[in-house]
Amino acid sequence: MFKFLFTFGLIILGLSLGYLIQRMVREMIIQLPISLDQLRRILLKTALLFINPITVIGAIWVIELKDPRIVTLPFLGMGAIFLGGLLALWFSKLLQLERKQTGSLFTCGSFTNLGTMGGLVCYIFLGEIGFGLVYIYRLFEEFIYYTVGFPIAKLYGSASVEREGFLNQLRKLVSDAFILVSLCSLVLGSLFNLSGLKRPELYQTVNSIFIPLGALLLIISIGLTMKISKVQDYLKECMAVSVIKFLIVPAVMTSLAFLLGYHEMVGGHLIKVVILLSSMPVAFNALIPPSLYDLDVDLANSCWLFSTSLFIIILPVLYLMINFF
Repeated sequence: MFKFLFTFGLIILGLSLGYLIQRMVREMIIQLPISLDQLRRILLKTALLFINPITVIGAIWVIELKDPRIVTLPFLGMGAIFLGGLLALWFSKLLQLERKQTGSLFTCGSFTNLGTMGGLVCYIFLGEIGFGLVYIYRLFEEFIYYTVGFPIAKLYGSASVEREGFLNQLRKLVSDAFILVSLCSLVLGSLFNLSGLKRPELYQTVNSIFIPLGALLLIISIGLTMKISKVQDYLKECMAVSVIKFLIVPAVMTSLAFLLGYHEMVGGHLIKVVILLSSMPVAFNALIPPSLYDLDVDLANSCWLFSTSLFIIILPVLYLMINFF
């Protein structure tokens, strides 16, 4: 129960604090020496370029990587993203959405909050091993977003939007500092793991502080841009995305994980990670393609806010589910 309450409290605290700061600045109750966007970027860089690399290296260092079937984990993560996107396109036809709305629904169906929410929940519920497995699961995540997700979203955008080629997308991908640091952390952690070197005992204490702290900074950054409006205008779309995120994708991915024998690997942690990560809400970066390519930004924002709020409600269900394995 403590694990659930801690996770719930941290998410609520981060979102509320970020939103409160945003509202107080916009209503001129307080004045910051920097803009909200600059504050958000500082929080992101602190978490993703400093805190997360330390925690990822330490977490992967202690994972048991002996079973070769663990190499299938990133492909399940990739499959969940593709399945979510395809289902979103199918629901768009059922709901008879316009092109711009279809593009936004696609990003909401495919882009998933694996890093911030997923990393936090897996750490609190499953410990360091669960946190380390998150980064193996999402190994192909950014690559898919940049090379598949963004281009597909563009197809539904305004005709006036300049089209970027595959090579340009790939160039941005390999030069992105956040992606490079994340990948280097994963590689270093794996090398330490395979080297046989014993991890310093102090590392566990460091991670017990840094993992929740990194998640809190990221959640606050989300709250700084949160817009609580117009959700009522997109309830059908929000419900469709919720069915995708919290019912269909988790059911399919968990079934595949069970067939692959994940319940027998890494002390049963592997299938629990799949259950949790395949049940994550819409990622905040699902709002980026709609903004860039003249899609329905309000729809994307509504689906993100609705799914994030609903996720908080279904947290106890997820907690009960992973305790069955």
